Amino acid sequence: MSHDLLPAGNQRSPTSRRGFLGTLGSLAAVGLIPSGRIFGDEVNDLLNQQLDASIRRALSWLASEQQASGAWTTSDFGESTATTALAIMSFLAGGHVPEEGPYGRHLTRGVGWLLSQQHANGLLVGTERSHGPMYSHGIATLMLAEVAGMVDPSQEEKCRDALQKAVKLIIDAQNYRKPAEHDGGWRYQPTSGDSDLSVTAWQLLALRAAKDIGCDVPAENIDRAIAYIRRLHVKHDGGFGYMVGHGSSITRSGTGIVALEVCGEHRTTETLAAANLILSRPLTKGEQYFYYGAYYCTVGMFKVGGEEWRQSREVLYRTIMDLQNPAGYWNPEDGTERQAGRVYSTSLAVLALAIEYGFLPIYQR
Repeated sequence: MSHDLLPAGNQRSPTSRRGFLGTLGSLAAVGLIPSGRIFGDEVNDLLNQQLDASIRRALSWLASEQQASGAWTTSDFGESTATTALAIMSFLAGGHVPEEGPYGRHLTRGVGWLLSQQHANGLLVGTERSHGPMYSHGIATLMLAEVAGMVDPSQEEKCRDALQKAVKLIIDAQNYRKPAEHDGGWRYQPTSGDSDLSVTAWQLLALRAAKDIGCDVPAENIDRAIAYIRRLHVKHDGGFGYMVGHGSSITRSGTGIVALEVCGEHRTTETLAAANLILSRPLTKGEQYFYYGAYYCTVGMFKVGGEEWRQSREVLYRTIMDLQNPAGYWNPEDGTERQAGRVYSTSLAVLALAIEYGFLPIYQR
């Protein structure tokens, strides 16, 4: 079965997105538009107010962390296309657009810096040191696809060109020869001979967002990616593993849900089984890669929707909000996440908490 990511004639027009999002943001600010939120009782109304306040504090802190270059940094590796892209998407998720409002210039400068970091082969990693440049590339490509119709006119052509090159690199990396069990996925390098769930999920988010604005993404590549993710499903508990034959975790289960959902695999046997695992073992602060898990579990459960989202919504939101520093940031404690730093953890927290705002198309149902 072919999985074309968006029906013909239904692609978003990038030229209208900036004005449309700006209008939505203005209306949302005064409570005049509906959202994906749950209202109707005092508990949910109070929770929504707390979410709004939490996101505002986080965005204020993120703005203060932007470097003179326009980039945002990691704790251990300096300026990073991944953290810069995550920070930019946090502002977009909060309803902010380039060149408008309190964070308009922050966004334009961030996009400009990121565009300047693309290599000749299309890789969006700049000079940062990383064992896995495809992580940064996938996240940066996703951001460019989401912001493409909203950038300052002076950046439009460069943004579109950079996006096309970035998408081609993702497709070429998937097509690099791999053993059968790894076929259809991605790993750390464009020429990796194996695949894993984590890197693959970011590439699929990027491809879906790019496809939605008209980039050429062959359906055959998506079909192969779906087949790869399904091979990672752990049948005995319903979750997803990092590689074929690996055990599941709550974080990886959320990742697997999102990877399939963005390919149009909505409420399938695999995604519902993983959602039920997350319900039975709620995400806790002690989970390895907690902020990664907070992002993917929240996005995943929201996309599954239904009773699964209703049951998990408040637990996920409060688990995240309870860890926010009064200054607005989230402080990662896990070793690898601590290296990534506060911009990374804060951005992922915002993207999770703002999921019901609906401003970023990739996170809509």
